[in-house]
Amino acid sequence: MNSAIRTLASVALLASIPAMAANPNCAPGGNFDLSYWNLQLPTGSSGSIDIIKSKQLQGCNGYTGPTFFTDKSTGQIVLTAPGNPSITGCATTSGSTHCRTELREVNKSNGQNAAWPPTGTNTLDVTMTVITADDGSHGTAIGQVFAAEASKPLAEMYYSKKGEIVVGVKPNEDGNQVITKLGTVPVGQQFKYQLSYSNNVLSISINGKRTVLSTFEWESPDCYFKTGNYNQGKSGASSEVRIASIQVVHS
Repeated sequence: MNSAIRTLASVALLASIPAMAANPNCAPGGNFDLSYWNLQLPTGSSGSIDIIKSKQLQGCNGYTGPTFFTDKSTGQIVLTAPGNPSITGCATTSGSTHCRTELREVNKSNGQNAAWPPTGTNTLDVTMTVITADDGSHGTAIGQVFAAEASKPLAEMYYSKKGEIVVGVKPNEDGNQVITKLGTVPVGQQFKYQLSYSNNVLSISINGKRTVLSTFEWESPDCYFKTGNYNQGKSGASSEVRIASIQVVHS
């Protein structure tokens, strides 16, 4: 067999090998690289929520809890979040009136809060299923590009009870979000999204369909990514999100 045939055979063999199955008996950190993330929880006290640090998340024996755990049949990460804190008593951050079980990006090397310039490549790719969306105006927030210094979301992506996916982009630090529809995915159906703030261009892709977004008056702020389940609900009903894959790229 010549080298070209051997190479083709090797590629074919590799393509036929299935990806390693997730271990349903591990915490999420045993199946996913969570070194890029801290976990914000809907517990603690108002203005001082519980935060699970990156090191505590990592590995098969990493953190697992009532709102963040491994699905025993699929190995996916399950994230649940309670609804309206006035009803549920869940804890919120100082700048929010909603509760969350949400991953906040940190620097992989040292676990410190990330804040990167929107030059080069900055992407977050997530494969997700929304099992239950909340009854907020636009639904559950499932991904954010967050302006670090302003401590406000530049772009916030929502998934509604009808499966509509929209993004709200603030025209400036204090403005109201300008809403853009990105697509529709039926509730309970898996989909892929990519948040990108690369080469000073903000965009979101849903199942490969890319939408470029204006950053209005923002002057290329340093940012970080968030993903997970940020419940915007008016009622006390919980929302549920499941993550099948997650990848951060900076270059």
